[in-house]
Amino acid sequence: MSNILVYTLENKIYINLTNRCTNNCIFCLRNDKNDVCGQELWLDNEDSTAKDVIEQFDKIYAVSPSKEVTFCGYGEPMLKLEVLKEVAEYIKEKYPQTKIRVNTNGHANFIYKRNVVSELKGLVDEFSVSLNAPVKEEYDELSQPKFPEAYEEVKKFIKCCSDEHINVTASVVEGYKGRHLDLETCKNIAENLGAKFRVREWIVNGY
Repeated sequence: MSNILVYTLENKIYINLTNRCTNNCIFCLRNDKNDVCGQELWLDNEDSTAKDVIEQFDKIYAVSPSKEVTFCGYGEPMLKLEVLKEVAEYIKEKYPQTKIRVNTNGHANFIYKRNVVSELKGLVDEFSVSLNAPVKEEYDELSQPKFPEAYEEVKKFIKCCSDEHINVTASVVEGYKGRHLDLETCKNIAENLGAKFRVREWIVNGY
Protein backbone atom coordinates (compact mmCIF):
# COMPACT_ATOMS: atom_id res chain seq x y z
CA MET A 1 0.00 0.00 0.00
CA SER A 2 1.26 3.46 -0.85
CA ASN A 3 1.67 6.02 1.91
CA ILE A 4 -1.42 8.08 2.67
CA LEU A 5 0.05 11.47 3.48
CA VAL A 6 -3.12 13.50 2.94
CA TYR A 7 -6.64 12.43 3.91
CA THR A 8 -10.08 13.91 4.52
CA LEU A 9 -12.42 13.76 7.49
CA GLU A 10 -15.74 15.57 7.72
CA ASN A 11 -14.92 17.67 4.65
CA LYS A 12 -11.61 18.87 6.06
CA ILE A 13 -8.13 18.01 4.85
CA TYR A 14 -5.53 16.46 7.15
CA ILE A 15 -1.83 15.85 6.55
CA ASN A 16 -0.17 12.72 7.94
CA LEU A 17 3.60 13.35 7.89
CA THR A 18 4.97 10.65 10.17
CA ASN A 19 4.14 7.75 12.47
CA ARG A 20 6.93 8.62 14.88
CA CYS A 21 6.04 10.24 18.19
CA THR A 22 7.73 11.21 21.44
CA ASN A 23 4.63 10.15 23.37
CA ASN A 24 2.83 6.84 23.56
CA CYS A 25 -0.53 8.06 24.86
CA ILE A 26 -2.66 5.29 26.28
CA PHE A 27 -5.79 6.76 24.66
CA CYS A 28 -4.25 7.25 21.19
CA LEU A 29 -6.44 6.05 18.34
CA ARG A 30 -3.59 4.23 16.68
CA ASN A 31 -3.39 1.77 19.58
CA ASP A 32 -6.78 0.41 18.55
CA LYS A 33 -7.18 1.09 14.83
CA ASN A 34 -5.14 1.11 11.64
CA ASP A 35 -7.33 3.58 9.79
CA VAL A 36 -9.46 6.70 9.91
CA CYS A 37 -12.71 6.22 8.00
CA GLY A 38 -11.07 3.46 5.98
CA GLN A 39 -7.96 5.51 5.24
CA GLU A 40 -4.86 3.58 6.28
CA LEU A 41 -2.57 5.97 8.16
CA TRP A 42 0.26 3.62 9.04
CA LEU A 43 3.03 4.66 6.67
CA ASP A 44 5.17 2.15 4.80
CA ASN A 45 8.22 4.28 5.53
CA GLU A 46 9.33 7.68 6.82
CA ASP A 47 11.00 8.80 3.59
CA SER A 48 8.23 11.01 2.19
CA THR A 49 9.26 14.48 1.08
CA ALA A 50 7.40 17.77 0.89
CA LYS A 51 7.00 17.13 -2.84
CA ASP A 52 5.23 13.83 -2.09
CA VAL A 53 2.86 15.56 0.32
CA ILE A 54 2.14 18.43 -2.07
CA GLU A 55 1.30 16.04 -4.92
CA GLN A 56 -1.28 14.26 -2.79
CA PHE A 57 -2.57 17.52 -1.37
CA ASP A 58 -3.24 19.11 -4.77
CA LYS A 59 -5.13 16.02 -5.96
CA ILE A 60 -7.38 15.98 -2.89
CA TYR A 61 -7.86 19.74 -2.82
CA ALA A 62 -8.98 19.71 -6.46
CA VAL A 63 -11.78 17.30 -5.57
CA SER A 64 -12.54 18.44 -2.03
CA PRO A 65 -11.31 21.99 -1.36
CA SER A 66 -11.16 22.92 2.30
CA LYS A 67 -10.86 26.22 4.13
CA GLU A 68 -8.84 24.51 6.85
CA VAL A 69 -5.89 22.13 6.68
CA THR A 70 -4.60 20.33 9.76
CA PHE A 71 -1.26 18.61 10.23
CA CYS A 72 -2.45 15.60 12.21
CA GLY A 73 -1.95 11.91 11.60
CA TYR A 74 -0.67 8.84 13.43
CA GLY A 75 2.46 10.59 14.67
CA GLU A 76 3.85 13.94 15.79
CA PRO A 77 4.00 16.23 12.72
CA MET A 78 6.66 18.52 14.19
CA LEU A 79 9.14 15.64 14.03
CA LYS A 80 9.25 16.41 10.29
CA LEU A 81 9.63 20.13 10.83
CA GLU A 82 11.32 21.03 7.55
CA VAL A 83 8.74 19.10 5.52
CA LEU A 84 5.94 20.74 7.50
CA LYS A 85 7.39 24.21 6.87
CA GLU A 86 7.82 23.59 3.14
CA VAL A 87 4.30 22.23 2.72
CA ALA A 88 2.75 25.02 4.81
CA GLU A 89 4.60 27.63 2.75
CA TYR A 90 3.30 26.04 -0.46
CA ILE A 91 -0.28 26.01 0.81
CA LYS A 92 -0.06 29.63 1.92
CA GLU A 93 1.25 30.68 -1.49
CA LYS A 94 -1.14 28.66 -3.66
CA TYR A 95 -4.23 28.64 -1.42
CA PRO A 96 -3.86 31.84 0.63
CA GLN A 97 -7.36 31.70 2.08
CA THR A 98 -6.68 28.32 3.68
CA LYS A 99 -6.19 28.24 7.43
CA ILE A 100 -3.38 25.98 8.67
CA ARG A 101 -3.49 24.26 12.03
CA VAL A 102 -0.93 21.97 13.62
CA ASN A 103 -1.96 19.40 16.21
CA THR A 104 1.11 18.74 18.33
CA ASN A 105 2.29 17.28 21.61
CA GLY A 106 4.32 20.40 22.28
CA HIS A 107 7.73 18.73 22.47
CA ALA A 108 9.32 20.38 19.43
CA ASN A 109 11.32 23.10 21.16
CA PHE A 110 12.90 20.50 23.42
CA ILE A 111 13.66 18.20 20.49
CA TYR A 112 15.30 20.87 18.35
CA LYS A 113 16.85 22.80 21.25
CA ARG A 114 15.48 26.11 19.94
CA ASN A 115 12.20 28.01 19.68
CA VAL A 116 10.77 26.63 16.44
CA VAL A 117 7.46 28.43 16.98
CA SER A 118 8.97 31.68 15.72
CA GLU A 119 9.97 29.90 12.50
CA LEU A 120 6.33 29.00 11.85
CA LYS A 121 4.88 32.46 12.35
CA GLY A 122 3.00 33.41 9.20
CA LEU A 123 2.77 29.78 8.11
CA VAL A 124 0.72 28.28 10.93
CA ASP A 125 -2.49 30.03 11.97
CA GLU A 126 -3.20 27.91 15.02
CA PHE A 127 -1.59 25.31 17.22
CA SER A 128 -3.59 22.73 19.13
CA VAL A 129 -1.34 21.42 21.89
CA SER A 130 -2.03 18.27 23.92
CA LEU A 131 -1.80 19.39 27.54
CA ASN A 132 -3.48 16.11 28.54
CA ALA A 133 -3.34 16.53 32.34
CA PRO A 134 -3.26 19.00 35.25
CA VAL A 135 -0.01 17.67 36.79
CA LYS A 136 3.19 15.98 35.64
CA GLU A 137 2.46 12.63 37.31
CA GLU A 138 -0.87 12.25 35.52
CA TYR A 139 0.61 13.50 32.25
CA ASP A 140 3.36 10.89 32.44
CA GLU A 141 0.82 8.16 33.14
CA LEU A 142 -1.50 9.15 30.29
CA SER A 143 1.03 10.31 27.71
CA GLN A 144 4.00 8.05 28.49
CA PRO A 145 6.57 10.51 27.10
CA LYS A 146 10.08 9.47 26.11
CA PHE A 147 11.80 12.11 28.25
CA PRO A 148 11.15 13.20 31.86
CA GLU A 149 10.83 16.95 31.24
CA ALA A 150 7.95 16.52 28.80
CA TYR A 151 5.11 18.09 30.81
CA GLU A 152 7.01 21.29 31.55
CA GLU A 153 8.12 21.46 27.91
CA VAL A 154 4.49 21.27 26.78
CA LYS A 155 3.60 24.25 28.93
CA LYS A 156 6.64 26.19 27.70
CA PHE A 157 5.63 25.47 24.11
CA ILE A 158 2.12 26.76 24.70
CA LYS A 159 3.55 29.94 26.19
CA CYS A 160 5.86 30.37 23.19
CA CYS A 161 2.86 30.20 20.85
CA SER A 162 1.04 32.79 22.92
CA ASP A 163 4.12 35.02 23.05
CA GLU A 164 4.36 34.88 19.24
CA HIS A 165 0.66 35.88 19.02
CA ILE A 166 -0.25 32.65 17.26
CA ASN A 167 -3.63 31.26 18.22
CA VAL A 168 -3.11 28.32 20.55
CA THR A 169 -5.50 25.89 22.19
CA ALA A 170 -4.50 23.53 25.00
CA SER A 171 -6.51 20.32 24.84
CA VAL A 172 -7.23 17.38 27.12
CA VAL A 173 -8.96 14.06 26.50
CA GLU A 174 -11.75 13.57 29.03
CA GLY A 175 -13.51 10.34 29.97
CA TYR A 176 -10.98 7.77 28.80
CA LYS A 177 -12.48 4.46 29.98
CA GLY A 178 -14.42 6.33 32.67
CA ARG A 179 -11.45 8.36 33.89
CA HIS A 180 -12.02 12.03 34.72
CA LEU A 181 -9.52 14.88 34.84
CA ASP A 182 -9.48 17.99 36.99
CA LEU A 183 -10.77 20.12 34.15
CA GLU A 184 -10.86 23.34 36.13
CA THR A 185 -7.16 23.11 36.90
CA CYS A 186 -6.38 22.26 33.28
CA LYS A 187 -8.41 25.26 32.12
CA ASN A 188 -6.59 27.57 34.53
CA ILE A 189 -3.21 26.31 33.32
CA ALA A 190 -4.20 26.92 29.71
CA GLU A 191 -5.53 30.40 30.34
CA ASN A 192 -2.52 31.39 32.44
CA LEU A 193 -0.31 30.41 29.50
CA GLY A 194 -2.37 32.55 27.14
CA ALA A 195 -4.20 29.69 25.46
CA LYS A 196 -7.78 28.73 24.82
CA PHE A 197 -8.92 25.47 26.38
CA ARG A 198 -10.64 22.55 24.73
CA VAL A 199 -12.02 19.36 26.22
CA ARG A 200 -12.08 16.46 23.78
CA GLU A 201 -14.49 13.79 24.91
CA TRP A 202 -12.95 10.37 24.49
CA ILE A 203 -14.67 8.44 21.71
CA VAL A 204 -13.86 4.79 21.13
CA ASN A 205 -13.23 5.21 17.38
CA GLY A 206 -11.39 8.50 17.94
CA TYR A 207 -13.57 10.83 15.88
